[in-house]
Amino acid sequence: MKDLLHPLCLIIAGVGFLVLLRDLIRDHRDRALVALAWSFLASALSYAVSITWVWVRVDAAIGVTNIVVPIAQSFVILVIALQGGVLAYWSKPPAEARRRANQLMIAGITVIIGMAVLFALLTPASQRPVDFAMYYAHDPYYQAYVVLYFGAYTAAEAYLAWCCWKYARTAATRSIAVGLRLVTIGAVITLGYSGQRLAAVVGAEVGFSVDHLNSFAWACGDIGATLTQIGYFLPIIATRVGAFFTAAYEHYVYARLNRLWAALVRMDPSIVLQQLPSQRDYLRNKQSIHYPLIRRRTEIRDGQVTLRPYLSPAVLAEAEARRTREGLKGLKFAAAVTADQLRHAIVLHDQGKPVAEPAEYADAQLTLPTVRAEQQHLLRVVSFFSPVRSDTPSDLLTPSTTDGARA
Repeated sequence: MKDLLHPLCLIIAGVGFLVLLRDLIRDHRDRALVALAWSFLASALSYAVSITWVWVRVDAAIGVTNIVVPIAQSFVILVIALQGGVLAYWSKPPAEARRRANQLMIAGITVIIGMAVLFALLTPASQRPVDFAMYYAHDPYYQAYVVLYFGAYTAAEAYLAWCCWKYARTAATRSIAVGLRLVTIGAVITLGYSGQRLAAVVGAEVGFSVDHLNSFAWACGDIGATLTQIGYFLPIIATRVGAFFTAAYEHYVYARLNRLWAALVRMDPSIVLQQLPSQRDYLRNKQSIHYPLIRRRTEIRDGQVTLRPYLSPAVLAEAEARRTREGLKGLKFAAAVTADQLRHAIVLHDQGKPVAEPAEYADAQLTLPTVRAEQQHLLRVVSFFSPVRSDTPSDLLTPSTTDGARA
């Protein structure tokens, strides 16, 4: 069971560390990120050295039988201490979080030192990469070792489970709440691992055996630890995925707005505040297009202001009648009529024919309380907008026949 689950857990922990490493290189001052990254590395190392063929080679290289036991379990203690620090940084003020993280690390190092001393007093003559705990359950030094390690392990996992369940109730972000609940479930499952190991020591003294639960214990340890890692990693993955979709959507909007923006810039180049790189350059360099998108929305609105003197009341009435016959209502109706107005006003502007009494834009009275709402409206306007040649006679210009795509 161990050699089946450990490689899978090693892959999960290793991938988690590599994913976090890039962020760690960019921002090593984020203490929560540092603690989380090192916890994944320590977890990966604990799994790596515990695989049987690695275990045998490490023992041979160091020259101490079963030296992998304290090495692997020391990594586990570090994982627990670091995870507790992550939780502190996520839930407490910075000063208090640093103090709690330092306390947990000192406690972890103390336990590791105690484990090293007790292991040095133990004389493991036979290499036992699979059933070490069962084989030495009668040794008093090992019993003390087990009580220290698994006592600290059980207390830490119970503490993590309690804290994560409590903080999950008040988490403002859904991914964090789900992640904390996964940590809780994983921590509870790992208690099956520590419980079996502690029970083995008690059974050696009072006359019962739990050797048949050894595979169950390994499964609880690996599955529980993996769920815990996933729980800590979930908010980061959610943030990454959210950032990816936000960036992709902004590129989509930027490209969609180009048709209207280009027509307005051709009409009045002065609305462009500064010349920015092309969208292809932003994609090639993996740069955010957020600021260029802000500029594009602003320049479209500036172009609308420039065209205000060219808004014909007759075109407004005609466009409203036509779009009503098409069955458009609400936001789509306003967007379609606005697109028709812009199309006609650009031609009048190019021909130098302002209107004596300009009309209002059809979307002038719309309530667009957020940037996203305004952006969605501009996408609707673009879906109904089709530019025309500047030499088209204005008296022959009718509202656009574009039906508009769903945006």
